[in-house]
Amino acid sequence: MNDRIDFLREKANRLPLEPGVYLMKDESGKIIYVGKAKALKNRVTTYFRHNSQHNAKTLKLVSKIFDFDFIVTKTELDALVLECSLIKLHQPKYNILLKDDKGYNYIKISREDYPRISYALQTDDKNADYIGPFTSGYTVKQAVEEANMMFMLPTCRKKFPRDFNRERPCLNHHIKRCMGVCEGKISSEEYKKIVEEAVQFLKNGSRASVEELTAEMEKAAENLEFERAAILRDRIAAITRLKNGQSIFDDKQEFDIIGGAQNIGTASFAVIKYRNGRLVDKENFFIGDEYEAGSMRRDFLLSYYAENEDIPKEILVDEDFEDKELIGVLLRERAGHAVKIYVPQRGDGLSRVALARKNAGEYLALKIGRTQREISALEDLKELLALPKIPEIIESYDISNFGETGVVGGMVVYKNGRPLKSAYKRFAIKTVDGQNDYACMQEVLRRRLTRFAQGDESFAPLPDLILLDGGRGHVFAVSEVLSELNVNIPLFGLVKDSKHRTRAIAAQGGEIEIKSNRALFGFLTAVQDEVHRYAISYQRVKHKQALFGSELREVKGIGEAKQMALLKTFKTKQALKEACPEELRKAIGSSRETAEALYRFIQERY
Repeated sequence: MNDRIDFLREKANRLPLEPGVYLMKDESGKIIYVGKAKALKNRVTTYFRHNSQHNAKTLKLVSKIFDFDFIVTKTELDALVLECSLIKLHQPKYNILLKDDKGYNYIKISREDYPRISYALQTDDKNADYIGPFTSGYTVKQAVEEANMMFMLPTCRKKFPRDFNRERPCLNHHIKRCMGVCEGKISSEEYKKIVEEAVQFLKNGSRASVEELTAEMEKAAENLEFERAAILRDRIAAITRLKNGQSIFDDKQEFDIIGGAQNIGTASFAVIKYRNGRLVDKENFFIGDEYEAGSMRRDFLLSYYAENEDIPKEILVDEDFEDKELIGVLLRERAGHAVKIYVPQRGDGLSRVALARKNAGEYLALKIGRTQREISALEDLKELLALPKIPEIIESYDISNFGETGVVGGMVVYKNGRPLKSAYKRFAIKTVDGQNDYACMQEVLRRRLTRFAQGDESFAPLPDLILLDGGRGHVFAVSEVLSELNVNIPLFGLVKDSKHRTRAIAAQGGEIEIKSNRALFGFLTAVQDEVHRYAISYQRVKHKQALFGSELREVKGIGEAKQMALLKTFKTKQALKEACPEELRKAIGSSRETAEALYRFIQERY
């Protein structure tokens, strides 16, 4: 908690209702956050209100604020421009500071009798030439692959001329992806000329290469070099074929696609870039602490395009955010052309932002050690159930019984989308007579929440979401317990179909279908199957114990009390069988004759 909160609140209330920029500072006077406001007073006071529902990142920020400064501007656009400049100048800790995993990337051309073209991250090979550096590893790898394919250059590990005719040509030669250098029919001079053409293709691009190759083909035909002309014709066809195969969109289309992913307090963004109708690059950024989705996207766009001179005419974003039009105006001034920022709602645009989100999810999954499917399921669960945040801790409950006796409850825990078996709990129902699932579920939740309230650390923390194996009736029953104990946790049920498969989520207002979402359906089915397995396994243990105990009462002088004493002392049949008559007598406090009769019964029966 910030002990200067009253001072800061009072200071914020004296701010003008004018556009501007505010600068949050820590105790040392260092700027830790820069923000823009349409009305300074309205915006800055939100940080220091009592009982504000801040996200985790904002709470951290507020706890560090010692003072703040502000700058009034004429217009909101001026404030936006100033915000970008100040973020760039001060690099505040709590603003988005973009860092990706890119280094420098190079195209490597080895110096040998039969040179190879490959992708490289370093320029440490003195026996090679390099083209670069490039910032995009994706673009370099794609270009190298294209050049090797179109000019039919070998990509195997053979070394020429050492490996001439040692083996038969590989599959690449037979499918016309390699000219078959290993056959020894191509001289080093001829091969180097082809490599030089490939290098020119890499330097000048496909259009220039096609023009040069066409001119060379026509010259070869005029000189009656028909074999050479045919090779050049095939190479031109390969370039054209590859270009056409990759031109998914209009050749003049240039746009960026931005998608984000969030999981358990962290976030990432992916930017997919199309130029001249082709996918040319993909960039990933790990943001760190997540906060409100729209604000993250606004801040990301400002940070990303603050340094980026390559601003396309269209930017597709996966979610709406504040200041979208204003940022469009700012980017238009920087780019010198109109910039449209929009959130696609249907068609190709929607599928494109879905691809960007998937890339962001995959990248985040690698960062936090989760699969993209797990991340998607938790994100979708948050959206579907309108939860305040992605649920980090999920608890699920089920009741299992065998007739009217041996009723038990099971609690399983999922953390970050995976089972946390050390936190599982089992409950033997104590206060409910007969079969009453609603009352049993109420007892289990009441006991669990009461133990937490009493300070039992094995029941901490409270979950972010509770899922019951059951429908609306179970939800209504347990919601009474939550109200009674003044606990506010999102509560839903998992409904099964006639084949005992998860089909919907039960809420107090009705049912929510989930089968159309495969990741979420798979996750919830796994949760329901796990809690059912855990509850029924405990019920079977209890049932076996009941049967075991009832057998002992066949011995004269052994009643319910002595039966329980035996089961408490000797946990298993094997332990009971290994006990001598004297040990049995001490356990039940009986006569020697009863103990010996019990001993004979155990030895004969077990």
